[in-house]
Amino acid sequence: MKSIFLAVLVLFSTVSLAQNISGKAYYESKTTVDMSDWGGRRMSEDQKRQIAERMKSMLERTYILTFNGNESIYKEQEKLETGAGSGGFRMMMNSFSAGKQYKNLEKNQILEEREFFGKQFLINDTITNLQWEVGKESKQIGQYLAIKATAVKQIDPNDFSMARRRRGRDREGEKKEEATDSTKVKDPMDEIEVPKQVVVTAWFTPQIPVKNGPGEYGGLPGLILEMNIYRTTILCSKIVLNPEEFDEIKAPSRGKEVTREEYNAIVKEKTDEMREQFRGSGRRGGGRRFGG
Repeated sequence: MKSIFLAVLVLFSTVSLAQNISGKAYYESKTTVDMSDWGGRRMSEDQKRQIAERMKSMLERTYILTFNGNESIYKEQEKLETGAGSGGFRMMMNSFSAGKQYKNLEKNQILEEREFFGKQFLINDTITNLQWEVGKESKQIGQYLAIKATAVKQIDPNDFSMARRRRGRDREGEKKEEATDSTKVKDPMDEIEVPKQVVVTAWFTPQIPVKNGPGEYGGLPGLILEMNIYRTTILCSKIVLNPEEFDEIKAPSRGKEVTREEYNAIVKEKTDEMREQFRGSGRRGGGRRFGG
């Protein structure tokens, strides 16, 4: 009976603490690229290092999660641009990366800024609550005890931030097709594929009892301190709890408001248009201009 009373007391104190807690969590995000998938086998080690240095600013970023018990906003920390990256490639990568992400846990709402090929959108969606499986494994992250949880995430087929070079039998089939039809225009999009789903690993700490985390992620009984999503690792490097001066959390309002389904349809339309323009590059006036 005594143990049940203590458990209930801990539960209510945790809920009370979550309602009154606020803070900032700083995250370092790093994404790896397998150079052998993109012609790296023909490159020298020096060439690989040069390309990795150019891509560093796009693949290594710092984000800040400002949160309280119910709301949060996650955004990239401002930094000076080195100008080392390729402008066209940077624009393409940014088109498949989220801007500011606001979450309201009470309303189960996420607002996400997106820039897609020069156009601003504001995605209004419900928070995706993954089916987390909390395990027994734990580790220390800074001064906090973190517990491991895993989930399977379904990937939108137009999310090219997850793209990889096509492998296996599909690639062999393409080679045979190319051999039989050498006049066919080769579509570069046929070279890549987007996985249908990926395993997401999160490490959360019950010591900070907010159901929040970087980006779109959350739903665990504690702040997420580390995440592994496909080729990306996100690690919390610093936490400031209950600061004397706390930044107001404001929902973003920049861009044309759309649902997630509407935004995905826009991305698909533009992607299909680009493919058609490439295939018909020898014809004039192929394809409708974006936004026309």
